[in-house]
Amino acid sequence: MVHCLSLNIIKRWIPLSPTLKHEWFGNVRKDILAGIVVALALIPEAIAFSIIAGVDPMVGLYASFCIAVIIAFAGGRPGMISAATGAMALLMGPLVREHGLDYLFAATILTGVIQIIFGVFKIAKVMKFIPRAVMIGFVNSLAILIFMAQVPHFLGINNMTYAFVAITLAIVYIVPRFFKAIPAPLIAIVFLTAAAIFAGLDLRTVGDLGTVTKSLPSFFVPDVPFNLETLAIIFPYSIALAIVGLTESLLTSQIVDDMTDTGSNKNREARGQGIANFVTGFFGGMAGCAMIGQSVINVKSGGRGRLSTLTAGLFLMFLIIVLGDLVVQIPMPVLAGIMIMVSIGTFDWGSFAYLMKAPRADAAVMVVTMAIVLATHDLSKGVIAGVVLSAIFFVVKISRLKIDKTADDGYTNYNVHGQLFFASVEDFLAGIDLGDTGKTIRIDFTDSHVWDDSAVGAIDKAVLKLRENGNDITLIGLNTASRNIVDKLTVSSEPGTRPAGQ
Repeated sequence: MVHCLSLNIIKRWIPLSPTLKHEWFGNVRKDILAGIVVALALIPEAIAFSIIAGVDPMVGLYASFCIAVIIAFAGGRPGMISAATGAMALLMGPLVREHGLDYLFAATILTGVIQIIFGVFKIAKVMKFIPRAVMIGFVNSLAILIFMAQVPHFLGINNMTYAFVAITLAIVYIVPRFFKAIPAPLIAIVFLTAAAIFAGLDLRTVGDLGTVTKSLPSFFVPDVPFNLETLAIIFPYSIALAIVGLTESLLTSQIVDDMTDTGSNKNREARGQGIANFVTGFFGGMAGCAMIGQSVINVKSGGRGRLSTLTAGLFLMFLIIVLGDLVVQIPMPVLAGIMIMVSIGTFDWGSFAYLMKAPRADAAVMVVTMAIVLATHDLSKGVIAGVVLSAIFFVVKISRLKIDKTADDGYTNYNVHGQLFFASVEDFLAGIDLGDTGKTIRIDFTDSHVWDDSAVGAIDKAVLKLRENGNDITLIGLNTASRNIVDKLTVSSEPGTRPAGQ
């Protein structure tokens, strides 16, 4: 009741725009409950990612707290959860092993600076170059990785572990059909944790992953030399972390957009991720980014606004400091079961039909994206490979160029069909008989477009060669853009060659 009264006071006395009111207070009860569920799920993830990075578990927990709280205010996608992630942790291991923890904090700060710069220069524009096939491959591979990450927490342990996973799956699947006031994952965590504690069951718990210290993060400056040598050490890691973090964050943002049928400011999200990482480095946390698994948990639990993200971060710290003794007793099979349901809900089951119906090139892009992500456990590599492969397929597709040769009224006509650019110039030159002599020739570009310098170079080559053989050449049908680039770059616009319109 006190909490609700406080919210009413805030909404009444603090002037907020309609947008901010909606983002912060449009879904209060569900946002708070969803944030609590996310906070509980963040703890084992943050500890596990800390282990992957080779640092103390508190580094990942502090990062998750700081990033979630800051991104709630600075991010561009309300309701999305950002914290320490596995994709980022994988990149940090060598830096920590070779140079130590302070260099990781310095790299985290620099990562934030780079991401802020990317946001200022509107790096989010690159999202439009990511094809649907890559998005499907990204989502599916991430769902599989989420599932695979849970396997060690329940496979080959004991029968009671299997039972708790099964009960968790049943609760998360069945309860929402009859009762939605409280998120099903939260019911599963509270009920099954209490059952495990009172019955003294032999189950692995959150505490088995690492030691949780009951203390708040404190501000400090990383103990590294401020010189070019330090910059040379951390910059390669920081640029990699910045790119991986933004790739995962922007793709997750798009997925949450689709799940909630709402839009988001991708450039603000990029800047927000940078601000969050910059600040986190000064509070003993490692770099992080958006988490699709926790974001899906948040959305599925009813979270939609910034309050859910803020609650996740604040409640995470509350759990550690106040309820730390209880948190470490949460059974891992319960959290594993919740994440398994997340992976099932994340996977695009319609992609099997997509493989059968989609063009072979798109199907190949989806499969390659998934294969690379699963092989490397690096989402950015899979996405980059998928985008590059899509670009190659696209270039191959539009590079098909055809030339029809006809003769009428004393003219020899070459009708060009298709796009003329660097990948199609060979077909263009092969389609024109450069051995023609003493003819009046028209090269018709009505059904074509001239795109680049390579295309103009091919036109020059054909025109100059035909003119050497005593032909009279006219270029016709050039659209405005094609005429402009030809007039600007051609070297054959001399007497004997008449461009279109002359």
